[in-house]
Amino acid sequence: MKQESGLKISFVIPVFNEQDSVSELHIEIVNVMKNLDFQYEVIFIDDGSTDNTFENLKKLANIKIIKFRKNFGQTASMDAGIKASSGEYVVTMDGDGQNDPADIPKLIEKMESENLDVVAGWRKNRKDPLTKKLSSRAAALVRKSLINDGIHDSGCTLKIHKRECFKHIDLTGEMHRFIPAVLKIKGFRVGELEVNHRPRTKGSTKYTWTRGVKGILDMISVWFWKKYANRPLHLFGGVGVIIIAISIVSGLVAIYQKIFIGIDLSDTILTDLSMFGFLISIQFLVFGLLADIMSKSYFASTNDKTYDISEIIENK
Repeated sequence: MKQESGLKISFVIPVFNEQDSVSELHIEIVNVMKNLDFQYEVIFIDDGSTDNTFENLKKLANIKIIKFRKNFGQTASMDAGIKASSGEYVVTMDGDGQNDPADIPKLIEKMESENLDVVAGWRKNRKDPLTKKLSSRAAALVRKSLINDGIHDSGCTLKIHKRECFKHIDLTGEMHRFIPAVLKIKGFRVGELEVNHRPRTKGSTKYTWTRGVKGILDMISVWFWKKYANRPLHLFGGVGVIIIAISIVSGLVAIYQKIFIGIDLSDTILTDLSMFGFLISIQFLVFGLLADIMSKSYFASTNDKTYDISEIIENK
């Protein structure tokens, strides 16, 4: 391993039930890094695996293993791994073998040559089932309409970041997909690069429809923080004014119908139900956004975390 540059790369790799993939992935990373002038560390986060993933990780040399007490999710795993890392550059990647470590030199070169803070991988030719491709494309359209971070494939875990990107960021929910968007909001320079995406040959996908729903909800949160984090009154006050205007118009129409046409307003129950349903939905959305703000403030100002680590092992 060459070390002339003095810079260090930290690999942060969440894994959940990937007993057949971790050893081969580790070998690939080591082989790639042999040809680069960087020091490096490899951090695997065992996200509550129920197979032999943890046992297989303990057999590997020169790695750090963070073991969760149970499955807390990929975002929590990344947050724990990033906080435990020490490199000037942080590379995140999946542990299923679909991300290709051979792309690492290209990501480094692009970041350094274009003076970027983040380079996200773009799986232009994805090797996933059709259903997963379609759901990802649908999510990408929603993301573009809401936050438009300029990234084609925000869901690609393979990314390289400068360490300063994470100084004031705590990842929660399913926010790992939107790291480029969050960083772009904060003024960091974000780029992307086409990367190789390999078909899954071992294990099974962990993606479910519930993760897609959670991702959309977190996308709304990112949209809110991008546009209204420092001026929430513009959003809530604007909605309030619109609702008041609708209420005034509907009230005037009701008065006109009652006085000048003689319509019995007791027969308009569906209109009432629609109005109250709309108001209730607005209230729930507002409460959700406010709760999201309070949650982020809580975890940022305390030592509490959304996950719990049972042990950390450093193999030499």
